Amino acid sequence: MPRPFTRLAEPLAFVRQFTPSWFAVTMGTGALALVVAALPWGGELEARLAEALWLFNAALFVGFALLFVARVLLFRDTVRPMLLHPVQSMFLGAIPMGLATLINGLVLFGVPRWGDGVLAVAHGLWWLDVMLALGVALLVPYLMFTRQDHALEKLTAVWLLPIVAPEVAAASAGVLAPHLAPELARQMLVVGYLLWGVSLSLAFSLITLVLLRLALHKLPGSEFAATSWLPVGPLATGCLGLLSLGKAMPAAFAGTALAGVAELARDVGLLGGLLLWGAAAWWLVMALFCTRRHLRQEMRFNLGWWGFTFPLAVFTLATFELQRRTSMGFFGPAGAALVLGLALIWVQVMARTLGGLWHGELFQAPCLAAAEGLSRN
Repeated sequence: MPRPFTRLAEPLAFVRQFTPSWFAVTMGTGALALVVAALPWGGELEARLAEALWLFNAALFVGFALLFVARVLLFRDTVRPMLLHPVQSMFLGAIPMGLATLINGLVLFGVPRWGDGVLAVAHGLWWLDVMLALGVALLVPYLMFTRQDHALEKLTAVWLLPIVAPEVAAASAGVLAPHLAPELARQMLVVGYLLWGVSLSLAFSLITLVLLRLALHKLPGSEFAATSWLPVGPLATGCLGLLSLGKAMPAAFAGTALAGVAELARDVGLLGGLLLWGAAAWWLVMALFCTRRHLRQEMRFNLGWWGFTFPLAVFTLATFELQRRTSMGFFGPAGAALVLGLALIWVQVMARTLGGLWHGELFQAPCLAAAEGLSRN
C-alpha cells in the first residue's frame, strides 16, 4: 500500500531544506544526455532522445539554481550549517559540474537548433563555470582545514566532489574551444590545462587517502555505498580532458610559436588518456565488488545514489572517444556494456528520486538537523 504524501510542515520549507546535493541529479542526467548523443551507432531517434534529456536537465538546473539562491537569500541562517557540514558542503562541487553538462549540450544541441549565437552564451557560461569551480575547490578545502570536523575513519570519496569541478570545466574547454575564434580558443585551452593540473593532482592525493582508509577501516556504511564509484570520476574526466584538450590544440595554435607543442599535446593526450582509462577501469571493477557487498545490507535511498551515474557516464564518454581515436575493437563492446548499465542505473535512481520527492522525504537537510541537534545539547 503506497505511503501517503508527506506534506511539509511550513510554507517554503522545501526552500529552507533544499541542499546542494540536488545538483547531483543534473550531473547524472546531463552526462547521460551527452552519452546518448555520443553513441557511435546512434541515429535520429537517439539524437532526439539525447536532446530531450538535455532540455529536461536544463530545466532541472534552472529550477535548482533558483531554489538554492532563494535559500541563501531567504534563510541566511542555513548557510553557515551547510558550509560547516562535512558532507553537504562537498556537494557544492556538483553545481559547477552540473553547469558543465549544460555548456557541452549548448555546443552539441544548441548550435544546430538555435545557430552559432549560442556559442557566445556557452563561452560566457564556461567562464562562470570556471569561477564557480575554482571557488568551490578553494573554499571547501579551506573550511576542511580550519572549521569542519573530519577523521580518517570517516573519510569517503565524497571529498573528491569539490576538487573535481575544475577538471570537468577543463574537459568542457576542449569541447567548446574548436567552435570559437583561435585567440579565444587558445585562452580557453591554456586555462583548461591549468584547471586539469590543479584538479587531477589533488584528486590523486585524495584517492590515495581513500585507498588507505578502505584498507584500514573497511567499507563505509551503506548510506555511502555510491562513494565507491566516485574515484572513477576524476580519473575518467582526466582521460576525457586530455583527449578533448589535446584534440583541440593543433587548430587553435596553428601558425603560432606553439604549433609544435600543440601537435605533441594531441599525441600525449592520447597516451595519457589510455593510462588514466586503465586506472579508472580498476576503480570501476572495485566499485562493482563493493556495491555487491553493500547490496547484502539494507541500502536506504538518498541523493548520494546519483554518484552511481556521473562517474560511469564520464567513463563511457572516454571509452567512446578512445574507440574513435584508436579504432581498437575492444572499446566498442565495452562502451555498449557501459551504456546499458548507465541507462538501467539512471532509470532506477530517477524513479527513487521522484518517489522521494513525492513523499517529501528528500527535503530534509542533514546539515540543519545536525545544527539543531547541537543547539539542543
